[in-house]
Amino acid sequence: MKITIEQSVLLKGIAHVQGIVEVKSTFPVLANILIQTKGSDLQLSTTDFTIDAVELIPCTTVSDKGSLTVNAHTLYGIVKKLADGTQVEIHKADDSDLVSIRAGRSVFKLPTIDSADFPEIRSEVALPNQFDLTISELKTIIDHTKFAMSTDDTRYYLNGLYIHVKDYKHENPESNEAPILRAVSTDGHRLARVELPLPEGAANIHPPGESGFIIPRKTILELRKLIDEDMGKDSLPIVKVSISNEFIRFSYGNVVITSKLVDGKFPDYERVIPTTNDKRLEVDCASFRLAVERVSTLSTELSKVVRLSLKDRTLTVNVSSSENGSGLDEIEADYNGEPMEVGFNWKYLLDVTDQIQGGIALFKLADSNGPAVISDISDQSAIYVLMPMRV
Repeated sequence: MKITIEQSVLLKGIAHVQGIVEVKSTFPVLANILIQTKGSDLQLSTTDFTIDAVELIPCTTVSDKGSLTVNAHTLYGIVKKLADGTQVEIHKADDSDLVSIRAGRSVFKLPTIDSADFPEIRSEVALPNQFDLTISELKTIIDHTKFAMSTDDTRYYLNGLYIHVKDYKHENPESNEAPILRAVSTDGHRLARVELPLPEGAANIHPPGESGFIIPRKTILELRKLIDEDMGKDSLPIVKVSISNEFIRFSYGNVVITSKLVDGKFPDYERVIPTTNDKRLEVDCASFRLAVERVSTLSTELSKVVRLSLKDRTLTVNVSSSENGSGLDEIEADYNGEPMEVGFNWKYLLDVTDQIQGGIALFKLADSNGPAVISDISDQSAIYVLMPMRV
């Protein structure tokens, strides 16, 4: 195999797929990137057995076709430090276990593993259901939910993003509400739910009334990193989503990410979303966030609770610690209930306020012991549920 390729093209391609690589895997080949010639292009592939990432990038020249695998992070580190615009030559003789990486006067020789030992990539496996999402829609889904995904391996079915079609007419034939696509995440202490109009073609991703699918946490985070570099551009490609009972695929530009779905049942999240919270607190989100940040300086690892004292037109945010002392911050608010004090994890409060793009955050509360429902008063497409802490 012998090809030349422009440094920035190669670097971008490796960056897109290397996040999948497991550095400490018991299978050495999983630390490698599979490099294959495809006509006049180069295909880069990585996998961890659960997620596959593939990107096709153009070569400058293909002198000798072939394939090889080499350590992904080592290759990325080398290419990243080469001068911009450099032509990179990748050469591996058939009878050698080393690949030569040459750019200008720089030459590196790296060990390889036979590409025949690399796991099968599932980027071309047919998946029956397809629909499209805009980059903005996908970003909204991920950003509004990723912080609430669990990291607890004992409840693996919470370690991801649950997506399903909410069909009101199936539940109530008299309903006039249109079906929607809904994404939900929870770690048992907090819950995030976001919804958007049902994309064309998404109605059949699961049978009406049955559970949707759970996308692994790692897949969601890698997908978010992938689309982040293109945000702000005038023209963005559409994300094509394909799904079966076992796999989901995201095709974005020249990149294809195929992932197994989590084999588990997501809990009945609607049961934990309060519907009778009758106390309303409206507060300027920016002022509230700053107040929480200021007083949280005194919190400790053992006690992350911030107390919110509600009374008439005033919200007092305070922290008390036997180690660090106490502090409070008072801001104006609009509250319609009896005086009340409720405590929340300050980090969770900041995670939620990060997602509120409008000026006013709306809290719906029942009492100091019940969960709060938080939303952007100007956009009810996303809601957040926080369990209180003892104060």
